[in-house]
Amino acid sequence: MSEAFVAAYDALLARWPAGTAQLTVATPYGPTRVHAYGPPDGPPLVLLPGGGATGTAWFANAPALGARCRVYAVDILGDVGRSERAGRPLRTPHDLMAWLDAVLDGLELSAAALCGHSYGGWVAAAYALHAPRRVQRLALLDPTQVFGGYRPGYLLSVLPMLLRPTARRVGAYLDRESAGTGLDEDFKRLYVLGATQRGRGRPVVGRTLDPARLAMPVLVLFAGRSRVHDAEARASRARRLLPRARVEVVPGVGHHALPLAGAAVVDAKVLEFLGVPPAESFAPASVHE
Repeated sequence: MSEAFVAAYDALLARWPAGTAQLTVATPYGPTRVHAYGPPDGPPLVLLPGGGATGTAWFANAPALGARCRVYAVDILGDVGRSERAGRPLRTPHDLMAWLDAVLDGLELSAAALCGHSYGGWVAAAYALHAPRRVQRLALLDPTQVFGGYRPGYLLSVLPMLLRPTARRVGAYLDRESAGTGLDEDFKRLYVLGATQRGRGRPVVGRTLDPARLAMPVLVLFAGRSRVHDAEARASRARRLLPRARVEVVPGVGHHALPLAGAAVVDAKVLEFLGVPPAESFAPASVHE
């Protein structure tokens, strides 16, 4: 990792609430960084970020979610962040599921609620299919490759960035995808640096899933202004495949901005879904300046 990326990572981490713990969980595939916040005896909630975002990206959600839950935000192994590949090769979706098994074991969680955004939503849903007894509830935020693939036009628009990820191209991509919601500048800096750093890893990806086999309670929130896919069409498909799931479209936010710009809405809906709605007297925890 470059010094600039480390500085950007630490800048986001500094915006987490006071009392956030930094954990390093040993796994057969390498040490995994986890940011933990909230009452130790609170119901466990594992947060899986979008590709290139790192676990620090949940800073806007941690105060509200961590007021009622014990939050564990994970740097997904194989992606940018402070989790490090070491030991067994991490190459396939099966490896990725075994890695997450080991993370939960290391956190001493026999079961937990999972919440994933974008690529993290795919990882969370894949894990729920892999180990349904370990996933009490599943919340998916504008997930990719769960209820269908990407828009062809979207793939064409991002191809130049994928082939040659310059800071200008990646920044312009984020500006388009944030849909004018004012994507956080600290997050944008981290994402750009992660996408353009030399020797960066490639996250493990797999095929589009079959979500109809999900048996646990499921919440799906789509970003109304997502360019990745047609939110309304994906929501309709999700309702058909999972008639008992809670499926909603959050208006006015883009794909990458959903957990950040939409934090108040997302946090309230996730807590309600988990059965731990915020108290009327809730006030955000103090954060480091």
